[in-house]
Amino acid sequence: MSNHRLSFSSVASVLSVAFALGLSGCSANFGDVSNTPAQTAMHIQGVVHGGQQPLSGAHVYMYAASTAAYGGNGIAPTAGATGNASTSLLTAATGNPADTNGNFYVTTDTFGDFAINGAFACTSGQQVYLYSTGGDPQLAGTGVAGTPNPAATLLAVVGDCASSAFPGVTSISMNEVTTVAAAYALAGFATDPLHIGAPSAVTGHALSGTGLANAFNTALNLVNQTSGAPNPTLPLNSNAVVPVTTINTVANILASCVNSNGVSSSGCSTLFANTTYGTVPGDIATAAINMAQHPAANLTALLNLATNASPFQPFLSAPKDLSLGINYTSGGGLNHAFGIAIDGAGNAWVTDLAVDSVTKISPAGEFLSGTNGYTAGGLDNPIGIAIDGTGNAWVINGLGGAVVELSSTGAILSGTNGYTGGGLTSSNAASWIAIDSSGNAWVTNFQGSSVYEISSAGTILSGTNGYRGGGLETTGGIAIDGSGNSWVVNEESDSVTKISSSGTVLSGTNGYTGGSLRVPTGIAVDSSGNAWVANQESVAVTKFSSAGTVLSGTNGYTGSSIDEAAGIAIDGSGNAWVANAGGSLIELSSTGTILSGTNGYTGGGLNVPFALAIDGSGNVWVGTEQGNPVTELIGLATPVITPIVAGLPAIPTTDGTSNLGTRP
Repeated sequence: MSNHRLSFSSVASVLSVAFALGLSGCSANFGDVSNTPAQTAMHIQGVVHGGQQPLSGAHVYMYAASTAAYGGNGIAPTAGATGNASTSLLTAATGNPADTNGNFYVTTDTFGDFAINGAFACTSGQQVYLYSTGGDPQLAGTGVAGTPNPAATLLAVVGDCASSAFPGVTSISMNEVTTVAAAYALAGFATDPLHIGAPSAVTGHALSGTGLANAFNTALNLVNQTSGAPNPTLPLNSNAVVPVTTINTVANILASCVNSNGVSSSGCSTLFANTTYGTVPGDIATAAINMAQHPAANLTALLNLATNASPFQPFLSAPKDLSLGINYTSGGGLNHAFGIAIDGAGNAWVTDLAVDSVTKISPAGEFLSGTNGYTAGGLDNPIGIAIDGTGNAWVINGLGGAVVELSSTGAILSGTNGYTGGGLTSSNAASWIAIDSSGNAWVTNFQGSSVYEISSAGTILSGTNGYRGGGLETTGGIAIDGSGNSWVVNEESDSVTKISSSGTVLSGTNGYTGGSLRVPTGIAVDSSGNAWVANQESVAVTKFSSAGTVLSGTNGYTGSSIDEAAGIAIDGSGNAWVANAGGSLIELSSTGTILSGTNGYTGGGLNVPFALAIDGSGNVWVGTEQGNPVTELIGLATPVITPIVAGLPAIPTTDGTSNLGTRP
């Protein structure tokens, strides 16, 4: 186990001394869902390449993501379909042919060129992508017809159809790189290339529509759709570095199949055999989606498909996994990120204890909080952060003994010095915060070994000295369950304390113990009311039932990739995600099985990751103690309801159940 002791105790000692084809009139828009200006009619054209060579005779379709369900039910789409499958948008207006399912397409010429002359119909809000199938890869590169490759399927994202036609984009390049961008960004919404979507047209599912739209924009921002090359940085933030070499590596793996005779070729057979999860994929785009969903699996066999002769350079020869991590290197107030929370629009809010700021990052990677972040309101070594039901951010000062409330636009709502009193003092070193369904904030005081409750108006509700007893000692992470109970980890006493909404200890005199609790640091609650605890020093994750029974066995959930677990979060599948101070992210199933491979996920070069949060697009945001302050791993998790409080029931349940850790 490496020597990165990142429990709050160590931090306390330190404290003491956001082509794209996007949609902006006739110009490119690299934006998020809040950035959709007026549209103009247009003509879409482009080119389909396998590697650096044209695919002639390929069929190019235009689809809109389903608004009825996630992924789909495996049924091929039909013309005008509005169910689980993606919706075909091309029409017969200019004599376009149709396939056996009645879906229209255009065909590429000898040079791989295609044109869609306005022969499509879409409506505002539909998320649109192009899908190419088959074609002749012209293996000799001479333009002379070779052997068609039925397995050659490629993707390119177009974006939001904000009117009956798209703006004046002149060219779309479809290749393996655009396929990688689409597959990864949309991994949480896709079953295969013909089943991409979210239930955004269903009552109560507005959040899923937001997550899907943000994911489409992420795909647009990763790649220059005109050239088909990765963007080195995000268009709206030059400090957000795109993992070009990893994208090239995955693209080269796909190219080994595209530039071949088809399914029976060595490249295709190896690709499909090593991206099989259930049904063997029969095409490249499906394999790419499967890789995005399992980026640590079968690495050796897949990496052997990428060589120095591959079309996309440079590439990685020996990565630990194939996850895509965008690194936010600096700027916007980022220096030493610590806490992260996601709001309902998909913005990431990051505390920085080194420069006393809070940075707001849009789903497109843009810094929304100015050059230096939000700095007013008495921010002093900010640590924990949570978003309430109205979109306001609540921030804990590690020093200064205050809680600062910011509006969704960064306005200070808590006065010049923040909310104080009731025992909140600088010497108590307030650390983490959670919001309950009533809008009250629950704060842990590390040195004060106590928990404080603050009303939505900033009034202290927990008395002069806060809630105490029940084993509360050097209190760290905190989470709220569906009954309104607070679950608090006690780092020094190796226990977990459960407190009712009225401040009554429910976990006995010494709290819940066992399950290899040792310096517990992070905690999260799932939809069943179970509490998941990350332990810094036992190389384990401990799971408690809502009644406090250890569910993870005597030694907790362990594995070779768990190393100094710190932050923890639950995704929309109920899987637990753990930040390992040792340098990786670990994904565990709801039963504790490690899903992230031998080494965990390391995309973006994670260096001492500590805090993490998952957004509604399935991106995992990680704050690191060293190296780049923030890394965003694209499409790695299942989309989840954000902010966390939105998963709690308005009327508390009796058994702790909720919509925490579920998809919107």
